[in-house]
Amino acid sequence: MEKSVEESYRKAGSIACQALKKGVNMIKPGVSVKKILDETESYITSQGAGIAFPAQIAVNEVAAHYCPGEDDLILKEGDVVKLDVGVHVDGYIADTARTVNLGDKDDLVKASRDALREALKKTTPGTTLSEIGRTIQETITSYNFSPIKNLSGHALSRYEVHAKPTIPNFDTADDTQLKEGQVIAVEPFATTGAGIVYESSNPTIFTLLKEKPVRSPITRQVIHEIKKYKGLPFTSRWLHKSLGEGKTRFALRELKTLGMIQEHPPLLDKAKGFVSQAEHSVIIRDKPRIYTKGDED
Repeated sequence: MEKSVEESYRKAGSIACQALKKGVNMIKPGVSVKKILDETESYITSQGAGIAFPAQIAVNEVAAHYCPGEDDLILKEGDVVKLDVGVHVDGYIADTARTVNLGDKDDLVKASRDALREALKKTTPGTTLSEIGRTIQETITSYNFSPIKNLSGHALSRYEVHAKPTIPNFDTADDTQLKEGQVIAVEPFATTGAGIVYESSNPTIFTLLKEKPVRSPITRQVIHEIKKYKGLPFTSRWLHKSLGEGKTRFALRELKTLGMIQEHPPLLDKAKGFVSQAEHSVIIRDKPRIYTKGDED
C-alpha cells in the first residue's frame, strides 16, 4: 500500500473516530435523531473530509440502514441505539459503529463489542474468513445471544463501502484468506431475536446505479445533486435540505421507476429482538492497523 493511501485511510479513521465519539455523547433520552446525525455529519465536513455514507442511527430491533426522512425520531429510556459513521479522504473510507444502551441491555452491548475485539486479534495475513466468523459467533453465543447471519462486515476500497470479500459473523466454512494490505471493516451484530434481518419499508438511503436521460427538469436537478456524492450512498434528508421535500419525493420516485437508484431499506430482526453492533476498520498486517480506534476502545 502506498504511503499516501495509508495516510488517507488513517486521516479518515481519525476523523471517523472523533465523529462517532461526538455523536455517541449526544445519545440520551429525549434527543432528536436528526440532530445527532446532522451534528455528526457536520463535524466530518468541518474537518475537510467527505461523508462515505449517511450517518445512521438504528434503534432496538432495527439493525441498520435507518435515517429519518421527513419525520424525526426521539430517543427514549430503554432504547438500544446503534450509531454507524463513515468518512472518506480522497475516496479512502473509514467505517465505524458503536452501541449505546439506554436501558437494561448491557450484556447485549458487551456481546458485540467483545466479538469485535476478539475478531480484530485475528485480522492478520493468512487468517480465513471462517475463522473470523467463528470467533464472532462463539463470542456472541457465549452471552446466549445470536449473531445476525445475513449481515456482515466487508472489504473497503476507494469510493466503495461494501467491497469484496464479505466478512461473516458466523462460521461459513469459507477458507478464503486475508491478505497483507487488505482493508476491511469487521462488524459483529448481536441480537436477542432471530439472528436474521429482513428489509422493511420506507427507505431513506439510496445509491445511484447509473445515469439515463430524463425529461423532467426537477429530476435532472436532483441527479446533478446526487452526482456530487461520487457513487457513494446518500439520504433523502440531504436532498430535502437543498431541494425541498416535494422535489425530492418526485425525483426519487422517477429514478426508482427508471432503475437508476438502489434502495437500502431499514433492516429489522425477524423476531423483533433487540440488536447491538460494534465496528472498526482495519488494515491487514502481522500487527493489524485498526485505524478507527480511539483511546476509549
